[in-house]
Amino acid sequence: MNYRSGTHAFVHGAHTASPLTTGVIPFGLIAGVTAAGMGMSPTTTMGMTLLFYSGSAQIAVLQMLQNGALPLTIVLTALVINLRFLMYSASLAPHLHHLPRHKTWPLSYLLADQVFALFSLRSASGGLGRFAFQYYMGAAVTMWMGWNLAVLAGAFLGARIPEAWSLGFTIPLSFLALLIPGLRNAATLGAAVVGGSLAVLAVDLPYNLGMLTASVGGVVAGLIVEHLRKDLPAAQGNEAEQEAS
Repeated sequence: MNYRSGTHAFVHGAHTASPLTTGVIPFGLIAGVTAAGMGMSPTTTMGMTLLFYSGSAQIAVLQMLQNGALPLTIVLTALVINLRFLMYSASLAPHLHHLPRHKTWPLSYLLADQVFALFSLRSASGGLGRFAFQYYMGAAVTMWMGWNLAVLAGAFLGARIPEAWSLGFTIPLSFLALLIPGLRNAATLGAAVVGGSLAVLAVDLPYNLGMLTASVGGVVAGLIVEHLRKDLPAAQGNEAEQEAS
């Protein structure tokens, strides 16, 4: 798909991200309900949400605040949980590094798992061109608004949301919707299998380190598979030359 203008790219990014808010909304409701249960006002809850904009880190911090953890421990935990964004940024840099600082700062603040996945899939198809920034912003702003509105609703509704709704179940479904289209070759399949396996095995690691372990393991597995895939034709070519001689 070739974009006619920046507005077209922005609207398409927003349209592409809209279905994924169905997975973000329950997560945001959980964060809002948790904060309300701790006695936090909607104003304080939204201030924290705007400052963090990281669902997993925010919920982890809320739990630690509830347990009376030390401020330093809380800050370090949030940083460790968000280390995956360093890998995301390194992957996005080749496509966005040319942008001026007043554009890259908003991009870094609005970066989310779903936005990274959508942008990676779209850039891999080569359809973004000079409208990469606009597409990114369309998807990112849509996810940002969905998250903040969900937290706000949860903060006001509080404990009135029944537990029987099982809101957390929709979260992995949204990530599965992003994962499947990305499995385009052996490298991405290897990364998904290794990363998913490590995520299950390391789920009980403290400070949400299982997520970081799975991310790093998946990346390493993907790189190894890609390296082996590139070396295989060269090895086969050498064998063919030796047989011909």
